[in-house]
Amino acid sequence: MQNDTNAALVARDQAHLIHPLHSRAAHGDARVWVKGERATLVDANGKRYLDGLSGLWNNTAGNGCAALIHAATRQMEELAYASGYAGSSNPRAIELAERLAEITYPGINRFYFTSGGGESSDSNFKMARYYWKLRGKPEKTKVISRILGYHGVTLAAMSATGMSKYWPMFEPRVPGFVHIPSPYPYRYVPRTDAAPGLTQGQAAADELEKAILGEGPDTVAMFLAEPVQGAGGVIVPQDDYFPRIREICDRYDVLLVSDEVITGFGRTGRMFGLEHWGVEPDMIQFAKAITSGYFPLGGIGISDAIAAEMDAAGGAWMHAYTYSAHPVGCAVALAMLDLVEREDFPAQAASKGERLLRGLREGIGEHPNVGEIRGLGLMSAVELVADRETRAEFSAEEQLGARIHARAMERGLFSRMRDDVFCLAPPIAASEAEIDEIAAIVCAAIRDELG
Repeated sequence: MQNDTNAALVARDQAHLIHPLHSRAAHGDARVWVKGERATLVDANGKRYLDGLSGLWNNTAGNGCAALIHAATRQMEELAYASGYAGSSNPRAIELAERLAEITYPGINRFYFTSGGGESSDSNFKMARYYWKLRGKPEKTKVISRILGYHGVTLAAMSATGMSKYWPMFEPRVPGFVHIPSPYPYRYVPRTDAAPGLTQGQAAADELEKAILGEGPDTVAMFLAEPVQGAGGVIVPQDDYFPRIREICDRYDVLLVSDEVITGFGRTGRMFGLEHWGVEPDMIQFAKAITSGYFPLGGIGISDAIAAEMDAAGGAWMHAYTYSAHPVGCAVALAMLDLVEREDFPAQAASKGERLLRGLREGIGEHPNVGEIRGLGLMSAVELVADRETRAEFSAEEQLGARIHARAMERGLFSRMRDDVFCLAPPIAASEAEIDEIAAIVCAAIRDELG
């Protein structure tokens, strides 16, 4: 196997594997990764690539982190697995819940662990329904989320995800999921019936109020939102957006749920995303960077008020996963939180993110086909347009994003596109020189393709 070329491995892959977002044609030119070194990936031919998206936004510590490897090894030797069902626990799960209570939003102190982000979405849908039943409001079941939001692809999470490409093969979607427009500062246009004098952020937030009123406040359980929309194109909201969202949720008795799967644990320059705007959610969901991808682990956190209702109810909450509170996953997460705090990942993300944005703006900020360069912390995006003045998009048939990504690959950068938006979220552990190189490659790839 060590002597197989990348092409030979891809041929074997195609004979037996089904991939996420499976496409045989798209996979024909796949890379088979055989090694990782911090912010670098190495394919089976020995070519090295900078990891422009931390795997899938998750590998913030990069590959080869000894502390995470040793934490997993030690825990496997001591206790590889034990059930997390009621009546059974393990020290690492207890310690992780205690640590999360110390670092998350002040009112959130109780946690349930899953294997990833999609499971966390489903867990919050069920928790919200249960809570409102306990409150004597069983009709409050609907979930409002946003266009271009990504919350996973289980059937319910897919129904909350506001990226329509994920729907057609599997419809009908689960009923009771409603989407409102993203605040998307570069593209959001307030409705003609928006109240006069509103800022763009306030008008975008008011889309939630209109949806709640349209559905009926007594039917809406929760509003689910990423602090920064990641897979949708690194969409950073206006500063007055989430404070108004919080007010609207309070006015209509709707739970505000923060999807911190990408933004949690330092990625945006704060430990959690809504901290940027001084807003506290009722529930959170997390995954990805809590273990830097070294072990599949996610979870939800609920407010003290929700926890109190749950405790008072008695009986069992009939929701369960075999791998909930997995001792190895919790051990890796604890080691990761040590790393995040010891090396101050939030501050690193803030400074390296500013460096990345500066490199992109200096390199292609005036390019006629670069509509916007945006970001928060170490999450950045370059949005390409056919016409900078009108913000008109390239036609889908042109496949511009795919072409530019191919150019970046030729130069040694692997990342992802959302249509013609180049998304970047390199490991927080990346060096400043690697951050500069990522910016330089993106700029060169765009010039290669567009002049």
